[in-house]
Amino acid sequence: MNRYRNNPLRSINWYRKLALMKGRRETGFFLMEGDRAIRQVIDISPASINEIVTSRDLPPIYSVYRQRRLSEIQLRSICHTSAPQGPVAVICYPVEVYTSHLPKTTGRKILLLEDIQDPGNAGTLVRTAAAFDYDGVIMSDRCADPFSPKFIQSSSGSILSLWLRRTPGYIAMVEQLKKKGYPVIVAALDGADRPGVLERREKLLLALGNEAAGPSESLRSMAEHNINIDITRKKAESLNVAVCGAICLYLSNKR
Repeated sequence: MNRYRNNPLRSINWYRKLALMKGRRETGFFLMEGDRAIRQVIDISPASINEIVTSRDLPPIYSVYRQRRLSEIQLRSICHTSAPQGPVAVICYPVEVYTSHLPKTTGRKILLLEDIQDPGNAGTLVRTAAAFDYDGVIMSDRCADPFSPKFIQSSSGSILSLWLRRTPGYIAMVEQLKKKGYPVIVAALDGADRPGVLERREKLLLALGNEAAGPSESLRSMAEHNINIDITRKKAESLNVAVCGAICLYLSNKR
């Protein structure tokens, strides 16, 4: 059941403040724009949707939710895309996201993001991890916030498809997972191993580091393998972290 189903009418400024981390942490909500992304949340976690904000009539799939009608100008004022398409959902995020506690069921494959600060990169990686059937994502506390507008836009409705943790205690979580039998494989620009070691893994913790600095020495020292994707360096110095991550996630899904 939604926690705030019976809230009184909210001001436009209430919705606007969800663009800021402080506003999201105070309220426990974030905004998601667009019919396709919202429908994915309806399929995955329908009870997390608290309210639908719209400027036009909606199809029956939205009828079970409280709806707020705004003018087109008002709707644009709370959106963060240049040309918003469709409704906006007010969604309650899981309270455990900002803790250092692993879920009781961690699943088979987990992605670790260390200090990935661009929300577009981080959101794309979460979306790609969900697409390749990963179960969870651990993020350091210097990563982009997973409920910021650009992160949500980049994750395209996949944000609730897997469990998330964003915490300064991520290294301790890696240690716990190693004890549970998860091999740690880190992607690094100067890694000595080939990415083929990702294939046919029953369990896996795949780690990606900061866009500029790469993975930390603490993380690399915990790895079973530090892998490197070979590229033509005369033409490109390195891969974007989201592209590198997508290749690794794809390879790790091969059986």
